[in-house]
Amino acid sequence: MALELRPNCECCDRDLPPQSREAYMCSYECTFCADCTNAVLHGRCPNCHGELVRRPVRPEAGPAGGLAKHPASTKRKLKLGGCAPATAA
Repeated sequence: MALELRPNCECCDRDLPPQSREAYMCSYECTFCADCTNAVLHGRCPNCHGELVRRPVRPEAGPAGGLAKHPASTKRKLKLGGCAPATAA
């Protein structure tokens, strides 16, 4: 099963295309831009409090099919009111 590759930051709604190196995600695929990850969230997901890591870039094509076979999601997710920093669990 391929990663969903969500199209936007859940905090600020910035576009994050599948080739973006500015996208970060947690193990549940919650997705955030680099600015929100670093300046607001301090590397922690506000939903699960897990670590945010740079999202891998899926190639257009490749042995597994790439974006041609497994396209990125077009469903946007946005936290109403933006994001507050995650607190330690």
